[in-house]
Amino acid sequence: MASEVNHVRVGLIQMACGTDPADNLERAIAAIDDAAGRGAGIVCLPELFRSRYFCQTEDIAQFDLAEAIPGPTSERLAQTAAARKIVIVASIFERRAEGIYHNTALILNADGKIAGRYRKMHIPDDPRYYEKFYFTPGDLDFSAHPTAAGRIGALICWDQWFPEAARLVALAGAQTLFYPTAIGWARNELDENVRRKQHDAWQTVQRGHAIANGIFIAAVNRVGVEDGLQFWGGSFMVDPFGEIIARASHDREETIVVDCDLALIEETRRNWPFLRDRRIDAYQDLTRRFRS
Repeated sequence: MASEVNHVRVGLIQMACGTDPADNLERAIAAIDDAAGRGAGIVCLPELFRSRYFCQTEDIAQFDLAEAIPGPTSERLAQTAAARKIVIVASIFERRAEGIYHNTALILNADGKIAGRYRKMHIPDDPRYYEKFYFTPGDLDFSAHPTAAGRIGALICWDQWFPEAARLVALAGAQTLFYPTAIGWARNELDENVRRKQHDAWQTVQRGHAIANGIFIAAVNRVGVEDGLQFWGGSFMVDPFGEIIARASHDREETIVVDCDLALIEETRRNWPFLRDRRIDAYQDLTRRFRS
């Protein structure tokens, strides 16, 4: 169900996540319906949208939130994708086997079938982001997935700081790269100047990925206060030239729908031929931890 696509309308669903997973899922479905009604051909939800961000502490009981794929959440989303004829990118806490859990981005095609999945590779372990306790690093490589909305790549949150990951997804043929995200400020710990710098860095690095690879990039964050974190929203879409073409607020739930002309990828790469001029014969040291 994938063909050459020249234009796609993208929906970025910025939402707050409550304590009831069932309610979060139904509110996500309602937002998907809204985006589809406004002509979106593909939508992306925030990271781990089905629950509050549980990685702020190390708590074995939180593993009960995980589920298999296929499972209740993926099947409900698949039904919605098929009914609305829309591609969905959703981050799910995946129970792969006893004791093996992943943070997984599921790509559902517009017929409801699984077009692909990505398991988060870069796993943080910082105060209030204790993800190494919960998630096994991914093993599905950096791929592009053919869909009714073009060739889609998906990475997750912490992955967005690593240029190697974006490059490999672009080299796999992705036209649009989605980053389901849960990023925020520690409450009452940072002054406004530091907060501004952190947010600017977050935007800048992803704009750089768009420019360096000549692709569209979408970062989809959550909003609201959850325990010690204030999620900063600001979901945004960047074109291959690095221009921010849509951006959400910092403090409200909202669904942004934005038109993307995929012909800009070819146009931009012809003028900025970074992929052509890569010196692939000289990059062997990229596989080393550090070059001393």
